[in-house]
Amino acid sequence: MKPHATPLPPILDLRAPKRQVPAGTIDCHAHIFDQMERYPMDPNRKYSPPVCTRESWLNMHRIMGVHRGVQVHGSIYSFDNSITEDFIKTDPERFRGVAAIAPGTPKAHIQRLHDAGFRAARLMDQYPNGATTRDLEAIAALVADFGWHIEINILNGADWIGLEKRLMACPVGLVFDHMGRIRGNTGVHSEEFAVLRRLLDQKSDTWVKISSWYRMSDVPVPATGMPLYPDMKPFAQTLLTHHVDRCVWGTNWPHPGLHANIPNDIDLLDLLETWIPNDEARQKLFVTNAERLYGFKPYQQ
Repeated sequence: MKPHATPLPPILDLRAPKRQVPAGTIDCHAHIFDQMERYPMDPNRKYSPPVCTRESWLNMHRIMGVHRGVQVHGSIYSFDNSITEDFIKTDPERFRGVAAIAPGTPKAHIQRLHDAGFRAARLMDQYPNGATTRDLEAIAALVADFGWHIEINILNGADWIGLEKRLMACPVGLVFDHMGRIRGNTGVHSEEFAVLRRLLDQKSDTWVKISSWYRMSDVPVPATGMPLYPDMKPFAQTLLTHHVDRCVWGTNWPHPGLHANIPNDIDLLDLLETWIPNDEARQKLFVTNAERLYGFKPYQQ
């Protein structure tokens, strides 16, 4: 496969947010792409990112006030979790990982990843070089003994409808990446969003990430000024009002695969703050829900 042209890098020159996040905040969705000579990319990857260093990710955290993070293993590395494993092992109290594992992965390998700080496996329906929702039951059987959950990055929001029964019966916890990847033009009364809400209501170990809404918006980005993604606001507010105990937050840094309209991470954070209904919900979204989901110790200053 010939990878596409190199996507855009993240914005690194960041101002301070209008309000720093609470102490102990956990960024639950991000990736690093660096040390390319040590961690080679998979030949069948869908895109070839620019170098996006761990130092840059942590500097963004410093500006925001973020204390901890979850590295979600990038698809460009296929099932080789080395870059994520080596990084999260540098500070196991501060970092967790989400792995890419294949059906048939030996339990001893999963145990090694667990000992390193991985707490979930990822299914991605967009990419040909990883596990997908067709592997749901096989991956669930592999990770159940370790107390892991499965994080799902769906291809199309409407796919939730056909998956609902399988997801409801899944014996491990589930996390829906990026607000379920439901597009803004479907509206909060769509059947696909109803499926997500039923799962959040009826399956007690189901979660959703408030992240990457800029990818799902169908409102054109303005030529000047900060994008407000008004079609995504009702989704976020519905989740944060009616399902706040099941919501976690992630930056999706460095916004991989984008060739235009790279968002400013501080603008995204400032916008999200206007969607959160109250300080109790804010604490749950940024800190306590993620502590429970990923097994972090309660934060103490």
